[in-house]
Amino acid sequence: MSNIPDGLHYTAEHEWVSEPTADGIVRVGITDFAQDALGDVVYVQMPEVGAGVSGADVVGEVESTKSVSDIYAPVTGEVVGRNEALDDDPSLLNTDPYGEGWLLEIKVSDPSVVQGLLSSADYSQQVG
Repeated sequence: MSNIPDGLHYTAEHEWVSEPTADGIVRVGITDFAQDALGDVVYVQMPEVGAGVSGADVVGEVESTKSVSDIYAPVTGEVVGRNEALDDDPSLLNTDPYGEGWLLEIKVSDPSVVQGLLSSADYSQQVG
């Protein structure tokens, strides 16, 4: 069974999104289910800080020993942080997808959009 923490929001594309901070910043990553399906991650390509992203658009990719998968922006906004540690150690996506293996921080143009994403229970049903 995949690890699906409460307190996060999820997408049908197997990404998680944190609750927005007071200034509207969310942290984004891939779920435990996604990293397990991918296998050993060997490369991650992400947008640079300052890039604008639109919800549901492809913004990067994760390459594993099995396949290459797109990363979708779960929200619209501006990239304000990217996990540089993944450049040197992409396997963090496998070992700690909800912690050290986060992908991006996005300043959301409309933080209320996050509430419209899947809850942990909804996502659990989708992957169950």
